Amino acid sequence: MNIRLENVGIAVRDIEAAIAFFTDLGLTVLGRDTVSGEWADTAVGLEGNHARIAVLQTPDGHGQIELFEYIHPDAIETEPTLPNEIGMHRVAFSVDDIDAALEIAAKHGCYPIRGVANYQDVYKLTYLRGPSGIIVMFAEDLTKH
Repeated sequence: MNIRLENVGIAVRDIEAAIAFFTDLGLTVLGRDTVSGEWADTAVGLEGNHARIAVLQTPDGHGQIELFEYIHPDAIETEPTLPNEIGMHRVAFSVDDIDAALEIAAKHGCYPIRGVANYQDVYKLTYLRGPSGIIVMFAEDLTKH
C-alpha cells in the first residue's frame, strides 16, 4: 500500500486572518471553497457540516495545510493547546531566516512563547502562537549558512 501525507487540517476562528498570516510567511493559496452537504457530513462526522476552507502550499511544493472555518455547527472555542498535551500539536516550518519569519509573525501579533533557542549551533528554533492560538514552530538550520 502506498501512503503519503496529503495535508494537515487546522480549524480556525477567522480564515481570512489565518490566510494572511500563512501567505505572508510565503505559502500560496491553492484553492478556496465552501463545503457542505451529505458527503461533507459523512466525511467529517458532523451533521449539517458547513465550512469555509482554503488549501495552502509551502513554497517548495511539498507541504500543504487546509484551513477551515466552521459556519455550522458553531465552532467550539477551547483553550490553546499546551506543548505537553496529547493530540494534534503544532505545525512546523523550516525557514532560512528565523528573524525574518518572526518579523512577519509579529505583524500579525504573534510572538515566541518563550524565546528563540539555539540547539548546539545546529538549529535556532522557537514556538509561537499563530492565528486562533495554533502553535507554529520555526526552525532555521544553522549548518546551511
